[in-house]
Amino acid sequence: MKKIGILHGKERSFPNAFVERVNSKKPDGIIAESVSINKVVQGESSGYTVIIDRISQDVPFYRAFLKNAAISGTAVINNPFWWSADEKFFNNALATKIDVPVPKTVILPSRDLPADTSNESFANLTFPLDWEGIFNYVGFPAYMKPFAGGGWKNVYRLENMEDFFDKHGETGELVMLLQEEIVFDEYYRCYCIGGKHVRIMPYEPRNPHHLRYRSDFKPSPERYQLMEDIVLRINKYLGYDFNTVELAIRNGIPYAIDFCNPAPDAEVTSVGEENFEWVVETSAHYAIERAQNNDETKDNLTWGEYVKRSIEKQPLV
Repeated sequence: MKKIGILHGKERSFPNAFVERVNSKKPDGIIAESVSINKVVQGESSGYTVIIDRISQDVPFYRAFLKNAAISGTAVINNPFWWSADEKFFNNALATKIDVPVPKTVILPSRDLPADTSNESFANLTFPLDWEGIFNYVGFPAYMKPFAGGGWKNVYRLENMEDFFDKHGETGELVMLLQEEIVFDEYYRCYCIGGKHVRIMPYEPRNPHHLRYRSDFKPSPERYQLMEDIVLRINKYLGYDFNTVELAIRNGIPYAIDFCNPAPDAEVTSVGEENFEWVVETSAHYAIERAQNNDETKDNLTWGEYVKRSIEKQPLV
């Protein structure tokens, strides 16, 4: 019997619905359950053919468990090795190489010295930074946010240089991005599952959190196709099995604003019934597909085109 597991924290609506949906399909020789861990021994199988990861970004023990599971043949969704290495600034840099429009973005050293470092640790960093060049490139208003992480935490909208220095002084040891503001006409949050299934959802980030999926943006067929192509291209190169891409439309051009969300919000109370149904059904179908095709003697992780082309010494595009 092959087991599909879902690893999660306090989240309940999606994990429970996912397990019920997989089991309701009665796939031959496959069952689904919430992951149960009573010990983790190096090189030993997790007992799961597929694991959907919803929580390891917050729990280092779980990340280690998933890597151990992967080396023993489990298909972990998403790849825990890549997710450990990935971050938002790299994603933006990659986007510039694969013809995906993104806001002008720079990365900044942390305002405070990281623990166990001193001024001497930054001998290669010029002080002061070229603030004039940075501000001229990005422009104001701008957004400042952590280069890794999500959930709209520590995000600042900045009006000018003085505002920047004031807010940057609050960020402590966080490494931040400074990013051009895209004043958008429409905004979409797009699920991508399995690198092939896309759900484009109108989204209004200026609304309170519980009302963000209540918007009436209606893309034309041509714009819908353009957004779908961008979503698929991003996930093809990053190699995520389960991700959301946020697109802001300015002057008809979709700008990828945030596309490193490998444990995206799937709570029914926030995404709404129709989107929730799509995510549950699509993820259940995809997990079953991965379980059926799993070969525990081989690596069963998804690796993106960036990694695969690098290994094969091929051009990126």
